[in-house]
Amino acid sequence: MRYRRLGPSGLLVSELCLGTMTFGGSDGLWGQIGQLHQDEADILVRTALDAGINFIDTANIYAGGESERILGQSLKNLGVPRDEVVIATKVLGVMGEGPNARGASRYHILAQAKASLARLGLDHIDLYQIHGFDPVTPIAETLEALDTLVRHGHVRYIGLSNWAAWQVVKALGIAEARKLAPILSLQAYYTLAGRDLEREIVPMLTSEGLGLMVWSPLAGGFLSGKYDRDGKGADGRRANFDFPPLDKDRASDAIGVMRGIADAKGCTVAQVALAWLLHQPVVTSVIVGAKRVDQLTDNIAATTVSLSAEDLAALDGVTQLPREYPGWMLERQSEYRAPFLPRQGA
Repeated sequence: MRYRRLGPSGLLVSELCLGTMTFGGSDGLWGQIGQLHQDEADILVRTALDAGINFIDTANIYAGGESERILGQSLKNLGVPRDEVVIATKVLGVMGEGPNARGASRYHILAQAKASLARLGLDHIDLYQIHGFDPVTPIAETLEALDTLVRHGHVRYIGLSNWAAWQVVKALGIAEARKLAPILSLQAYYTLAGRDLEREIVPMLTSEGLGLMVWSPLAGGFLSGKYDRDGKGADGRRANFDFPPLDKDRASDAIGVMRGIADAKGCTVAQVALAWLLHQPVVTSVIVGAKRVDQLTDNIAATTVSLSAEDLAALDGVTQLPREYPGWMLERQSEYRAPFLPRQGA
């Protein structure tokens, strides 16, 4: 297991992060995603820690808070020293009936940080993330609330999730101008089946030096290779919860190439998908969730898969994004500067 700096901070996190969205579901959406009870969660957390994973991600909205509660209890049950794990959680979603029990307002953030700490049984959250963009609350209000939590010691670092590039850059400017706690990371969807991030967000993250945490790296299980082109044919999460959306024909073409690489290397298709992400310079940590230990250990083994330049080129060729404006125009107009630009990979 390798460790990487989270954005511009000195915090080191494992290249794989244990996702806990499968913890605690009972019915409805969360029951479809996962229904792991305490003893099952304990085994997954122990397996992750034994493999060198020091980074665990949850959210207040997962199973209505049950994921946080179960994770906190796992840390206690296993006797995990607090300074050996980096715990990340998130805030934004609906946590009650009232109009203020949601969003990224100061009111909601401060109340939910307190509730998350109680459920986790911790005295601080290492990485507190805004789970999505709130179009009602001014960004400055959100950042000032997060800064309050950092100054009071309840939160160590702050991050964002599912924000557009322009929203992140606006937030960075506000934080810098007002001398608020800096934003370190973005949690976002990025896979071989969905490379939209590369249009605006990847260049922004590279420019600003932010860390990237990847959620759903197997595209909701589709890149495990267990499904047909319609997303059917396997008893997995996508059979009941077809998310995130993707072009299944394009993803299936990619799986064809991935399967050839996997066969040559003696690994699984899922491991190739994860290894590709771990080979991307912009990626800090890939979030892996599981319902069973064998799924988690399979994912962990992806850290040992090395992809050659030829492998990467083949995967890029079958999954690269169609050219769009202004990308093709920027590329064309910068050709005269090409001799002075850094070489790719240099």
